[in-house]
Amino acid sequence: MLRDNLLMLRNMNGYSQEEVAEKAGVSRQAYAKWEKGETSPDIERCQKLAELYNITIDSLVNFQTKQDGVTVPPAPKGKHMFGTVNVNERGQIVIPKKAREVFDIKTGDSLVLLGDEEEGFALIKTELFEKRIQAALANINDKNYQ
Repeated sequence: MLRDNLLMLRNMNGYSQEEVAEKAGVSRQAYAKWEKGETSPDIERCQKLAELYNITIDSLVNFQTKQDGVTVPPAPKGKHMFGTVNVNERGQIVIPKKAREVFDIKTGDSLVLLGDEEEGFALIKTELFEKRIQAALANINDKNYQ
């Protein structure tokens, strides 16, 4: 986990081992041992690495890069990767329990399905979507009266 995350994050961000080691306050050799899984960074170094990559320490240390056969990096703070879901013959999916807990989605909640033909789709609670639309409309109206 940790070693895979360190290697993936460093490569994704285009850093050399030397650059990351310097930012973490260790030698390149010490950092290389972390990527090989021979040793692990202390909590202070984990904090520096998490800040460097804008992720949580938990994601850095515990995130599984292999999820349902797909390799994915740890998500940035406030973002989540809940795994994959399958669409059944009726077009239904099951939202993973952790996702329902994080976003407080309960039975009977109404969700808006938004889509972008190039990027995919997203779900948002109807109440939040309506609030954002109202705020956007109010902003437009305010600008029209200025």
